[in-house]
Amino acid sequence: MDNMNWNYPTPIWFGLNRVNEIQKACENLNINNPLIVTDPGILKTNIISKVNNSIAKEASIYSDVQGNPTGSNVMHGVEVFNNGKHDGVIAVGGGSGMDVGKGIAFMAGQTRSIWDFEDIGDYWMRANSDKIYPVIAIPTTAGTGSETGRAGVFTKEDTHEKKIIFHPKMLPAIVILDPDLTIDLPPSLTAFTGMDVLAHCLEAYSSPFFHPLSQGIALEGIAIVKKYLVRAYKDGNDIEARGNMLVGSSMGSTAFQKGLGAIHSLSHPVGAIYNSHHGLTNAVFMPYVLKKNREVIEDKIIGVAKYLDLEFATFDGFVNWILNLRKELNIPHTLKELINDKSKLVKMSKMALQDPSTGGNPVKLDESDFLALYQDSYEGNL
Repeated sequence: MDNMNWNYPTPIWFGLNRVNEIQKACENLNINNPLIVTDPGILKTNIISKVNNSIAKEASIYSDVQGNPTGSNVMHGVEVFNNGKHDGVIAVGGGSGMDVGKGIAFMAGQTRSIWDFEDIGDYWMRANSDKIYPVIAIPTTAGTGSETGRAGVFTKEDTHEKKIIFHPKMLPAIVILDPDLTIDLPPSLTAFTGMDVLAHCLEAYSSPFFHPLSQGIALEGIAIVKKYLVRAYKDGNDIEARGNMLVGSSMGSTAFQKGLGAIHSLSHPVGAIYNSHHGLTNAVFMPYVLKKNREVIEDKIIGVAKYLDLEFATFDGFVNWILNLRKELNIPHTLKELINDKSKLVKMSKMALQDPSTGGNPVKLDESDFLALYQDSYEGNL
């Protein structure tokens, strides 16, 4: 596997043992006192030691990060960042650790509430752009693609809503994709995060907005998932599969500049209320949303089915591929298997309608549509 450097949408250093080049990355960005931001799970591995061993001076660590991170996780980190007089962040982990790291680097120099920068209109222009610190992102899972995103997703604790906080300068300044760091990811998380890659690429591909660059990236991202996800799931030491899934993850978040859709709209409230794994929740909703959007996206789906060289290059053939993929990865078919509580479906329907992802769905949906999707996915009515 060759080491490669790419510059889209940000400098990406890809290859085995690229983690050893963190000091060079810090020097390129004039970071002299970085704060490592990660999650408690990564802290128990040897990954942080590999990071610290690769920089000139051992860095402080902030790891108060939940699986579905909150605004408080970010703001506690801001206190640590400012008290330690840090000048940059090394964000290590899955989407949670990277989102919090990006959030800390963004908020450390701001005076307004984090919620004032929600991804609505031009709210991002409220920020003091001169007070945003650089981020080096090092993903240890192949899923969210936060390393190539310009936003972070955080739960607002008082309302149990997931909010997307956006600013162009939240995009990490350097990304290090080292497949060796994903070797120890267990099969279940390999599956969940891999299905997140598929959700990002599939929703971007299906979005009605005009963005041919993202469209092409999304299409190839789906093909990478088809070729490599099951391989990585069955053999975590398959470096070729691990490396390709890492790249696919970065491609997914690059592609969804074109838009997301109802898979994410449905998933965000469930994650905010029940703390479910985002990729797993996306995987459960995926076929139900595909069927809901069929009348608008069928030709597109036939196109991707042909590109994937599926045995049956039809809409139903593509959906059956998704269903069979979920079985291979031991993904549950129903929402009930995740939460076993239907008392909040109406509440979540209201939240889903308001989710920023809803605007990118190919079919315009109302609250009753979201309720029906929750009910069908809860009972398994496909």
